[in-house]
Amino acid sequence: MSKNDFTADEFTTRQRRVRTKMEKEGIDLLLVFNPVNIQYLIGSRAKSYQEFQVLFFTIEEAPLTIMMRLAEVPELTDLSLAGDVRGWGGREPEDPVDVFAAILGEKNFLRRRIGLEVPEFYMHPYNYLRIREILGDALKTDASLLIHDLKLVKSAAEIAYIRRASDIADLAMQAGIDAIAEGVSEMEVAAEVYRTMYRNGSDSPASPMNFCSGERTCYGHGAPSERRLQGGDFMHIEYGAAYRRYCTTIGRQFCLGEPSARMRKVYDVVREACDACIAKIRAGVPAARPHEAAKKVIADAGMDQYRLHTTGYGIAPGYPPSWGEYIHLFADSDYTLEAGMILSIEPPVFIHGEKLGARIIDNVLVTETGAEILSGFTRDLVCIQE
Repeated sequence: MSKNDFTADEFTTRQRRVRTKMEKEGIDLLLVFNPVNIQYLIGSRAKSYQEFQVLFFTIEEAPLTIMMRLAEVPELTDLSLAGDVRGWGGREPEDPVDVFAAILGEKNFLRRRIGLEVPEFYMHPYNYLRIREILGDALKTDASLLIHDLKLVKSAAEIAYIRRASDIADLAMQAGIDAIAEGVSEMEVAAEVYRTMYRNGSDSPASPMNFCSGERTCYGHGAPSERRLQGGDFMHIEYGAAYRRYCTTIGRQFCLGEPSARMRKVYDVVREACDACIAKIRAGVPAARPHEAAKKVIADAGMDQYRLHTTGYGIAPGYPPSWGEYIHLFADSDYTLEAGMILSIEPPVFIHGEKLGARIIDNVLVTETGAEILSGFTRDLVCIQE
């Protein structure tokens, strides 16, 4: 994201909603470490998530301070809504936690009631322990989900970007199918998918592609390999496209030639589970209910022990290594679905003992009356004849 990707009014609305939630939580300074949340509040697509960065988000409307590695200062200065951009390191070694502590002291932030984000991918445990010690009694709450929960429902502008990403993903899927042939490597197929995404305006994916063929289809997250495709191969692919960091994911199942009866059976169970899950999705439904529908289909087919992955989860603007949100379609979920949420639906079957697996992935927009599948690409088993 950049400050230019949305109107000033949209950013103002986001910041106002966060400040209202901060007031309810009894905090007046939010330390934002998750790059998705930083960009949600102030824009910019900087690569600063690789190192220590933090946005000091105050409850009052005032120029916001952000610190990140020195190399990203120009980009944040030009493309974000931060008014005070601080860099660390770069020219010489520097401890970012010391810089963080100095900013807290300079701005008297330790006199405030502080909420702290603790994102699992973007905060080193050693830094967390030092930050806790520095904040002391000023730290009032773990605020890791404060912004997350507010942005689960997407705006019209965000949904438009997600639709654009979905269109790019569909184009890339056709390119992947066109590249599949006996003797072609998984990597060569992946190259055509990535080439098509970039040529059509996709940002870098937040997570690597999964592409498994033949005996590798029992792997849930296998990266493209040097394995060369053979006649009769079953295969599945998953990847994400992104437009202005807004992600969509897609997964489809193929066969090079005619599938065996067992391949067809596994695919049919997965397709039925996906359909059952999607049929239960609408605003006001507990997030666990679509999961229960998918689980029943797989269990009734005698394959529940091969259901090795979550049924689905929220899709967010993505930064490596993930595009997922914390909302999951799972038995213990306490979320309720709302119109405007974007969910990835993907209950799979992976049978290690048979070296066989199937996976279909679709992103859906939750509406008041149901779920809209965003991809226009066929969800059928694609059989490729040479």
